[in-house]
Amino acid sequence: MIHVYTGDGKGKTTAAVGLAVRAAGCGKKVVFAQFIKSMPSGELAPLEKLGITVIRSQTRFGFTFQMDAAVKELCGNEQRRILRDAAAAVQRQCADLLVLDEVLDALGASMLNQDSLRALIPALGKDCELVLTGRPVPDWLAEAADYHSHIKKIKHPFDKGVKARDGIER
Repeated sequence: MIHVYTGDGKGKTTAAVGLAVRAAGCGKKVVFAQFIKSMPSGELAPLEKLGITVIRSQTRFGFTFQMDAAVKELCGNEQRRILRDAAAAVQRQCADLLVLDEVLDALGASMLNQDSLRALIPALGKDCELVLTGRPVPDWLAEAADYHSHIKKIKHPFDKGVKARDGIER
């Protein structure tokens, strides 16, 4: 089944991590691919300790809204590599769950092609659950989703200038 976690609220990645932990705890094989994010974050080491394959960029590109065209192209190349590596890992490991964290933001920033994401879904096979997170969700994906949770921000400390805190936002 396809799970989509969207919205401007905090908790999309947290929900995806929670499902990945639950699946791994039940003996499922999990691949967790993180798009756009390159800063270290607290969920990565525990996921790997649980035997979850984590795929992400090691290169820091900064925020998409601050990238010039050259950096955006380099970042796009990296996002396309992450998607290819995630698909290959699922096939190699016969994974039961694939999480594509922030993939919708990579789509929204035109760093990934919607056709490549569309092609991935049937290639996973019927036994692999797929989780996609991010803010803009294309209509075709919202329609294809079996689960679609929208997380709405009511308040967030960032609005008052509070930076991301280790263990809470990163």
